Amino acid sequence: MKTIFILEDETGIRDALQLLLSFEDYDVRSFSTVEAFNNRDRSVVPDIFILDVMMPDGSGIDVCNELRANPETTHIPIMIMSAHAKDHEVVSKCDAEEFISKPFDIDVVLSRIENLLVASN
Repeated sequence: MKTIFILEDETGIRDALQLLLSFEDYDVRSFSTVEAFNNRDRSVVPDIFILDVMMPDGSGIDVCNELRANPETTHIPIMIMSAHAKDHEVVSKCDAEEFISKPFDIDVVLSRIENLLVASN
C-alpha cells in the first residue's frame, strides 16, 4: 500500500482528499499545520507529499524546499496545491513535480498521483 502525506489547513479539502484517497487504497496521513507536519513520525516515509501553499503557520513552498534539501526526502515526489498561486510562480520557487489549482477535479488529482507513483518507481 502506498502512503501519501497531505499538508492542508482547510478541513473540508483535507477530509475529502483523505477519504477519497483511502477509498483508492492509499494509506493517507494528513496534517493541518506546518508545525504538525514537522512533528510527524519520521519513521514513516511516504510515497508522495501533497502540500498546500498557504498555511496558517507557514508556507507549503518552504516545506517543499526543506523536503528537497533533506537527503531522506529529496527523491519523493511532491504535488503542490493552491487556490491563489499560479503554476509558474510555484514552479520557480519550489521543485515540485506537479501543481494542482484549487478547486480541483479529483479524477485529475488521482491521475497525477498515479503518474507520479509510476515515474518514481
